[in-house]
Amino acid sequence: MNPVLTSVVILGGVGLTFAVLIAVANRRLRVWEDPRVDAVAGMLPQANCGGCGFPGCRAFAEHVVAGKAQPAGCTVMDADGVAAVAAYLGVDAGSARKRVARLLCAGGSDVAAQQAQYRGLSSCAAAASVAGGGKGCPWGCLGLADCAAACAFGAIRMSGTGLPVVDPDKCTACGDCVEACPKELFTVMPLGHRLLVQCRNLVAGDQVLDVCRVGCTACGRCVVDAAPGLISVASGVAVVDYDRIDAADPAAVARCPTTSIVWLEGVQFARPSSGTRAATARLIGSTIA
Repeated sequence: MNPVLTSVVILGGVGLTFAVLIAVANRRLRVWEDPRVDAVAGMLPQANCGGCGFPGCRAFAEHVVAGKAQPAGCTVMDADGVAAVAAYLGVDAGSARKRVARLLCAGGSDVAAQQAQYRGLSSCAAAASVAGGGKGCPWGCLGLADCAAACAFGAIRMSGTGLPVVDPDKCTACGDCVEACPKELFTVMPLGHRLLVQCRNLVAGDQVLDVCRVGCTACGRCVVDAAPGLISVASGVAVVDYDRIDAADPAAVARCPTTSIVWLEGVQFARPSSGTRAATARLIGSTIA
């Protein structure tokens, strides 16, 4: 027999054998997937931010189609997009509690001292690796905008005093800023949690005021003024028990001598306009430009 023909017959036989085996394996091992998953995934913004709690838009689509999540769980889609997904699946759009990133520091350049001048790569991570970054408060925000650079949604801008300001309307609670901050000053919390301690120093008492005029001195006034058990003092700073946040009210922050604990009415670091908070702010200086 012709060697070339023999080779063709052998290779053809091998190919046919494997084709049959693959076809049988596909028939036996195939996992059926609801075709609506692809459709819903195509309707999502493809941000893959993780703000919904799932590892990407497709994973979220799978859970929505399976009835294990609601369309409103997507923190990037607008109301029309959520309604479109709900209408396609014939389900209730549901509701989601808006979550945003908050900065646990109010020590801008106008109220926080520098102990050294950092010269190097304009990055918080780089600065933090050199003696902590040069800021007088070793726990304070370095203001070099790693968080803003990490935010894919343009939800963070830097104020005139070097503090990140988060736009709640743009924030998707993806957590990228949390990972980017070398000082671990960002946290993601429900927008409705208005009581916030904007300080993480571990120096109890007035010594903290030597490096930051808006630092928490652990004076305990907020503990007394708040609902029982809502606020405690630990490691030199006030701590809010968010499991009891429903009992919170603005009275808890009224006597804070440094405005380190605040009652948020809108964007964090918004300038107070009236009442005792405004009077206190005038005494110690605003926390934004």
